[in-house]
Amino acid sequence: MSTSGEKQKVARAAGVVGMATLASRLCGFARDLATAYFFGASAAADAFFVAFRIPNLLRRLFAEGSLTIAFIPVFTEVLRKKGREEADLLARSAYTLLALALVVVCLVGVIFAEPIVRLIAPGFTPGQETHTLAVLLTRWCLPFIFFISLVALASGVLNSLGHFFAPAFAPALFNLCVIGCALFLSDRLDPPVLSLAIGVLLGGLGQLLLQLPYLRARGVSLRPLWRPRDPALRRVLRLMGPAAFGAAVYQITVFINTQLASLLASGSVSYLYYADRLIQFPLGIFAIAISTAILPSLSRQAADADRQGLVETMGYGLRLTLFITVPSMVGLVVLARPLVELLFMRGEFGVESAAATANALVGYGLGLWAFAGLRAVVQTFYALKDTKTPVKVAAGCLVVNVAASLLLMWPLGHAGLALATSISGAVNLLALLWLLRRRTGPLGGRRLRRSCLKIAAAATIMGLLIGLTAYAPIWGEAGVARQTVRPLAALVVGMVSYLLAARLLGMEELAELWAVLGRRRR
Repeated sequence: MSTSGEKQKVARAAGVVGMATLASRLCGFARDLATAYFFGASAAADAFFVAFRIPNLLRRLFAEGSLTIAFIPVFTEVLRKKGREEADLLARSAYTLLALALVVVCLVGVIFAEPIVRLIAPGFTPGQETHTLAVLLTRWCLPFIFFISLVALASGVLNSLGHFFAPAFAPALFNLCVIGCALFLSDRLDPPVLSLAIGVLLGGLGQLLLQLPYLRARGVSLRPLWRPRDPALRRVLRLMGPAAFGAAVYQITVFINTQLASLLASGSVSYLYYADRLIQFPLGIFAIAISTAILPSLSRQAADADRQGLVETMGYGLRLTLFITVPSMVGLVVLARPLVELLFMRGEFGVESAAATANALVGYGLGLWAFAGLRAVVQTFYALKDTKTPVKVAAGCLVVNVAASLLLMWPLGHAGLALATSISGAVNLLALLWLLRRRTGPLGGRRLRRSCLKIAAAATIMGLLIGLTAYAPIWGEAGVARQTVRPLAALVVGMVSYLLAARLLGMEELAELWAVLGRRRR
């Protein structure tokens, strides 16, 4: 397929994933609003966030962090070279092996929940309420890893076959389950926060059930098949090793930040969590959508030894990602406090919590461009079946993150931990781009630099107009206009001004986005 044809497939897939993810993220914000309303930044909320982080860590290791990125390139290669029947056998054998491994992991986690919590959050003293609650919630949340890892494998199969909607929309079901349990069970359970853990468990099951009819519609059977000697499955497992280690490096970073945050003032874990949720909104809708859409195309081009097409697809994904995430970064940094107040400041979440969360948001927001761009570049290495290089770079960046965290956490508190994460993310992206250029040759750097300069100019204009709108004296000191109308008006001004500036600067990414929207309307 031509490069333009691959770009069209990427654009269509990114549009589907982006729209489905938008629905999921909106439900995710509703979930966070419910959590903030019922539990605020309390000790119970800290205990839940620590407990939920444990299965999330395992999800990164078993699912998105290793299995999916190792499975899609191999599955795509088998599909193109050996046919559909052999690819289906690979999917069944991978599903069987994964399910057995996950049962063992869940049992071990439930049995050793107490030492695991002690390791994840050493600031939670054993015997105290927060520690005891975190152990209880961990035991309830851990089976989530079983369901969500099987969902990840199903998503890899569907994406490889050209279906993107169900995997992207599935998290909406998870969020709705957590919201429903918080609303209807929190006042009937002791402790009330147990309702969130039950919602996590039901949400994982709901996501898995959603994938099954789409798999059946494409003739994919997940009947158990024990074929551990399958050469393709062994290749997946070999690729999973370095990928899992790379995911572990990222999760070690999260783990260290959680440990350090637990040593700071009460509520620091929650402040970082709520700020990260805001950062994940543009990452999920745009960056993850584009990186998810380009992996099958990159895998096809790598299987066909089309290095030029692969580099062009990667560059296209990177430029499109930066075009959207750089203005998002500017908006989040300039509007940090107004956005946090708009979304979270109600119930138990008061003014002090809003201010502390906004500080963390600024720290994370400064690295949004790097977090987003990193996904497109890493997918290129994975398509080339090179999972070792991103791991080595990530390991080096872990050292950068720890050093920056220790340097910044005492003068800046939890905001210093967020800023350290942004610094290590930028180092990671730049190092991988340099290494990829050494491997594949020129990456279209001149075109990328030209796009980046135009994006920066348009985003600067947008930021100035947002600031003038949001911090004008007309909004008063308090009230509905200040908390609700002010950030919404600033967002509208920012969106319009950025699009106009992009149009005046003749940015090709804007034309590509309009073309995608035009095709979708037709």
